[in-house]
Amino acid sequence: MPELPETETIARDLDQEVAGRRIERVVVRRADVLRESSPGRFVRRVTGATIERCWRRAKLVVMSLSSGEHLVVQPRFTGALLIDDGTLAADERRYSTVAFTLDDGRTLHYRDIRRLGTVTLMSRARFHEYTASLGVEPLDRAFTAEHLSALLAGRRQSIKKTLMDQRVVAGIGNIYANEALWRAGIDPSRAAGSIASDEATALREEIVDVLRESIAARGTSFRDYRDARGERGRFVEKLAVYGRAGERCSRCGARLIETHAIDGRSTVFCARCQK
Repeated sequence: MPELPETETIARDLDQEVAGRRIERVVVRRADVLRESSPGRFVRRVTGATIERCWRRAKLVVMSLSSGEHLVVQPRFTGALLIDDGTLAADERRYSTVAFTLDDGRTLHYRDIRRLGTVTLMSRARFHEYTASLGVEPLDRAFTAEHLSALLAGRRQSIKKTLMDQRVVAGIGNIYANEALWRAGIDPSRAAGSIASDEATALREEIVDVLRESIAARGTSFRDYRDARGERGRFVEKLAVYGRAGERCSRCGARLIETHAIDGRSTVFCARCQK
């Protein structure tokens, strides 16, 4: 699933490429990706609007329109927003669910192979309501070590599950929770409330660092993630634990362990150097 670095990369690409462009035509090919609007109503409300800005909130890609509304895309597992100047591969176009024709002749496709992602047109008020329960953005200045300590205090659930709770910290998923906890030397199964202040300081630094490094590498691609240009992210080459179960820990040499017992997701960690 695209997490913060992947959706941030997509949003930045879109802002550079399509901000200021007018949407001339909208074709809904797979209506099951739409939320809160029928295909006809969606087409009527979006056609003719100008894309003013593209940005990210949590794992959402947001396109702010001149109408005052927001196009909110949640890519989930196989979704991608791809800019097509006529050279997009046919197999990518094949899975286009919604196509936006722009005033410069290019098309912006929402491609979703399994159609698990969503596209929603929201008013400003609805967007505020929709995102009100989301937690702090880990790349914001408000995300300090002290703030993280306060968020973790008293929580009995595992530190990994807590980091992935979008109501606590927005944008972190399975990949970067694994990586940040390994970097900080913290056992992912520990209760969040057991994290001491010095550990929270280290964890906050590692969360920020791994997210920024991944953004610089344009995200992590295993299977379906593509940036807005259709390219794969390169951070997969720098992963220390995720996807590396059974390999040697690059820090201490112990064999990396994989478990699904913590939160039902794949957790890879080093039992020797994560305490």
